[in-house]
Amino acid sequence: MSSRNVNGQNGVVTGARLVLAGNAIVDLVMRVPALPERGGDIISSDTALTTGGGFNVLTAARRLGMPALYAGAHGTGPFGERVRTDLAREGVELVLSPVTETDTGFCVALVDDGGERTFATSLGAEARLTEADAKAVLAALRPGDMVQISGYGLAYPVNGPVLASLVERLPEHIQVFLDPGPLVAEIPEEVLEPVLARCDWISCNQREGRLLTGLADAREAAVALAARLGSGTGVLLRADADGCWLVPPGGEAQHLPGRRVTAVDSNGAGDAHMGAFLALLGHGLDPAAAAQGANAAAAFAVTRHGPATAPTLAELLDFLGQDPSAAQLASALRR
Repeated sequence: MSSRNVNGQNGVVTGARLVLAGNAIVDLVMRVPALPERGGDIISSDTALTTGGGFNVLTAARRLGMPALYAGAHGTGPFGERVRTDLAREGVELVLSPVTETDTGFCVALVDDGGERTFATSLGAEARLTEADAKAVLAALRPGDMVQISGYGLAYPVNGPVLASLVERLPEHIQVFLDPGPLVAEIPEEVLEPVLARCDWISCNQREGRLLTGLADAREAAVALAARLGSGTGVLLRADADGCWLVPPGGEAQHLPGRRVTAVDSNGAGDAHMGAFLALLGHGLDPAAAAQGANAAAAFAVTRHGPATAPTLAELLDFLGQDPSAAQLASALRR
C-alpha cells in the first residue's frame, strides 16, 4: 500500500516534495520603456542577470516551506554554475549530474513600463534530457511526491518525447502538475496527449487556455479544459489581476478574485502562482484555499522587480493582513 497521505476526497497530499522536471536557466532581464520597432533599438534603463525558468517555481514553493528537487538537466559552464549556486541557496536538491561540455541556456527578457515581458531563449544543456536521466528521476521519486512538468520542455525536440515517456511511467501515487507554457501550440500531439491524460492538475494563463480550447473567455476555457481532461483532473486558469478560475477534480468552476496591486514587473508571476499553489496543496490546504493563497503570492510577486520574487510565509501573511484566509494559511503552514 502507498504511504501517500491523502486528505479527503480532493486528493490533497500532505508531506509531499515538489520534483520539477523542467528547465532552470539564466535570465538576462532588460527594462525598457517599450519594445523597439522592428529594426530599431532602445536603451535599457536597468539590466540584471538572474536564474529563472523553473527556478522561479521551485523558489516559490521552497519559500513556503515545501521540500523541492530540481530534476532537469544543467550544464558545466558559467550559466550552469550560477543555476546550481542559486538552487543551493534556496535549499533545492539536484537529481541529475551536470551535462559535460555544454552550458545551461539563457533567456533575454524585455520588461516594459507596463510590467509586461517578452522573451527570446537560447537553448543549452537543459534541453538535452536522455533516457538515462528519466530513469534517474524515476529512481529519485518517493510516494506522495508532486512532479511538475513544463510545456517548455515538452516543446523541445529532445526533451519532449523523454518527458512524455517519463510521465507515462510514473506510479499512481505520484501527482502530476502541468504548466503548458507559452509554447503549448508547438508541442507535438504525440507528446502532449499522454501528459494531459496523466496529469492531476493543469495550471495555465488565459492565452494558454485559449490555445488549448479555442475559447477566449476565462471561465469558459477553464470549464472546457476540465471537460476535455476528465473528472480526475483539476484546472487552474490564471487571469492575472482578476485572480483565477478553479475547477477542482470532479467539481464545479469557481472564481477566486485576485488582489489589486500596482504591478512593476509581471516576470515570474505565473511561476509564483504555480509554486505557491503546489506548496499550499502539499501542506494540506484544499484546492480553493491553495488557489487563494497562490493569488496573493502572485500579486505580491508583481510588486517586486525580478523573476524570483515570490513571498516567504511571513511576507505572505503580512501581505494578506486581516484577510480571513491568512489565519488558515498560517495554521496549515506552521503544522
